[in-house]
Amino acid sequence: MMSGGSARGIIKMPIKYEPAYELQEIMNEIAGLLFPHVKIESVVCIRSHGSSSRGTIARCHALGKAMMLGMGRKDSFYVIEVISKRFDKMNDVEKIKVLIHELMHIPKTFGGGFIHHDRVNEENVEKEYQKYVNLKSGGDCEENLEEKRRWW
Repeated sequence: MMSGGSARGIIKMPIKYEPAYELQEIMNEIAGLLFPHVKIESVVCIRSHGSSSRGTIARCHALGKAMMLGMGRKDSFYVIEVISKRFDKMNDVEKIKVLIHELMHIPKTFGGGFIHHDRVNEENVEKEYQKYVNLKSGGDCEENLEEKRRWW
């Protein structure tokens, strides 16, 4: 057997990560319009290369309470990771929906936890995407802002 490989001789390559500055800007805009509880200075977007996960487009990672305590942090920290081989092939609308989906996992308390897929689902992502499009196109009227407040 090869060193670091499996019984079949397959060598597993490590995952490589890089900052995703262009996604950071989009994520900041989405959070500002739809998710005012998200502290954008404590959420970072990264792109990964070499993941062997099947079907995963993106992940939301959180710095949990134990790690926060150990690091002496008062606020949590989230990382939105996009899997390059899937995410980069998507059109712009789908990419925005993926970022919305990942931001929806961050709870209002911003405490290191997650909102699960019973609430973060295709139907709710589509609703938030429609709000985003409306707000971005100047539909920032009082009725839309009130709808945004009720969601939380």
